[in-house]
Amino acid sequence: MAVERQVEIRGLRLAYVDFGGSGRPLLALHGHFGRARMFASLAGMLASGHRVVSLELRGHGHSSRGGSYKPDEYREDVAEFVREMGLAPVDLLGHSMGGVVAFRVAARYPELVRALVVEEGGACNRRPEVPNPVLDVRSWPRRAPTLSDLRRQIEARGIPDASYFMESAAEFDDGWGFLFDLDDMMESQEALVGDWWPDWLASTCPALLIHGRDSFVLPTPMAREMAARRPGTGLQEFPGCGHWVHDDAPERFAEVVGTWLGGNSG
Repeated sequence: MAVERQVEIRGLRLAYVDFGGSGRPLLALHGHFGRARMFASLAGMLASGHRVVSLELRGHGHSSRGGSYKPDEYREDVAEFVREMGLAPVDLLGHSMGGVVAFRVAARYPELVRALVVEEGGACNRRPEVPNPVLDVRSWPRRAPTLSDLRRQIEARGIPDASYFMESAAEFDDGWGFLFDLDDMMESQEALVGDWWPDWLASTCPALLIHGRDSFVLPTPMAREMAARRPGTGLQEFPGCGHWVHDDAPERFAEVVGTWLGGNSG
């Protein structure tokens, strides 16, 4: 049974969901605008072999807003969470920004990470390699009278399907809005713009890179270069899937992750 808890980490209250399950721990990290519960389907399908724990990063979900959203702060939060929870060495999975955080943790603290799964987290996040590294949310509504109206307003701003973002929607005293702060998300996205190749190449644990062939975030040539340049890295491409592979092909995603982790259990 999934249980949501909170823990004090580096002066912040960070929320996490422990999905239970047996076997070795797998810590899952969401991307920008995400929440811990996005990994519920994956946790259910891996329950026989893994205890899946998903952390809500600072400024996301029910975690506290942080003083800074620089990538180093996320990295240190995750590292301290792994220590505090006694998870090391942990299998570490991250999506998008969470993937970058994951491989940076593995690079800085190799003793904490047994194996690494990176879904759509690129080694370089800047123009021209990535045409649009920042989603401009400054014009998004902070409140709307209803949940459906909030969704309608987001999709009217060029988001074809707002389902991912609506996972973080909540009702407040003055209407419907998001658990994340829009200004925080702009700051965090802008801080992630940069060249992360040194961190990607610095870790030595087994790694699996998962790439949606239709992604608008991680270009296919970059994904292939990441796998080719880092020893001990496998690449699994998903044709017909976009940036959210775990949503586009949940069963195959879980099968690939579970099989790969099972083969890297040492």
